[in-house]
Amino acid sequence: MPEYKQTYDHQRVFTGGAGSMRVFNRIVARLTKLGLSLMGSRVLSVRGRKSGEWRSTPVNLLVLDGQRYLVAPRGHTQWVRNLRATPEARLQLGRTTETFHAEELADADKTEILRLYLQKWSWEVGAFFEGDVTKDSPDEVLQHVAPGVPAFRINPT
Repeated sequence: MPEYKQTYDHQRVFTGGAGSMRVFNRIVARLTKLGLSLMGSRVLSVRGRKSGEWRSTPVNLLVLDGQRYLVAPRGHTQWVRNLRATPEARLQLGRTTETFHAEELADADKTEILRLYLQKWSWEVGAFFEGDVTKDSPDEVLQHVAPGVPAFRINPT
């Protein structure tokens, strides 16, 4: 078994690079709200599990065989916890806002999703894995990190 720099469990939250990512996220969110999707970007809005207020963050919308997915490369972040508490949420691109129901994937069902996600966006999210996993990692590595990388199937309402 290879040595990993992170622990990929159901409590993983990657917080490194927070300053630069906040700036990047603001830019991506602004462009996406204007209708300019950067490689599949959307603005995800979920209700806060404590406040009930809408919270927004930019995400990468992954499409595989016509099915859409959201992956949380930083782990069990606030938007993931909020989406678990209230699976009804919204995706926005420009003036178009879509309401959906999220269904969390079991760890065993994430391998193909994680591989495709890393193939498309490793240039952006690779730092969140600190070299532990790449788009070329064997299935065993992807299965090992799966508990620390939540993924959701998007179902229209």
